[in-house]
Amino acid sequence: MEQEKNQNIAEQAEERVKESGSKGFNAKILLIGLPLFIIQLIAVYFITANILLPKIQSHTSSVAVDSVENGEANANDSIKHLELGKYVYVVEDLIINPAGTDGKRLLLTSIGFDLLTDQNQKELKEKEVLVKDAVISVLSSKDMTHLSDALYRDTLRMEISQKITQLIPDVKINNVYFSKYILQ
Repeated sequence: MEQEKNQNIAEQAEERVKESGSKGFNAKILLIGLPLFIIQLIAVYFITANILLPKIQSHTSSVAVDSVENGEANANDSIKHLELGKYVYVVEDLIINPAGTDGKRLLLTSIGFDLLTDQNQKELKEKEVLVKDAVISVLSSKDMTHLSDALYRDTLRMEISQKITQLIPDVKINNVYFSKYILQ
């Protein structure tokens, strides 16, 4: 009788082991599922980084340019002829430390500001320190990924123009040009 009890207990233990084995960890799922998951993550990253982000950035740049051009169109109605490049103020050879580089990387740039009038050009020359500080503060706040992206330079142009317009509201900037842009 005691042997029967021990045998029943042994049989019950074997059944529990079989049941728990079927409900437990399955190595096949880990060996197949994890690599598939990683491949999906990599595919999503590359699609996002190489296809979607450039389209979004170009779309936002074109929307901003369109809105600026529409504003200029209204200004052009009052000014019969606008000559681009007639009054250009140039800031030569600014050396900037990009954000997050700990001084190990540098940006050397020269920037030209296309201005509406000769008076605007004279005013920027008088306030050259403010102009240089505005350009340095905008560019030094950006990290290397932004500064090395050619599509992002239009955004930099707009930010520099807005910063200078905030500091010197009387100056009207038509465009910002990078005559030198070297990342090291």
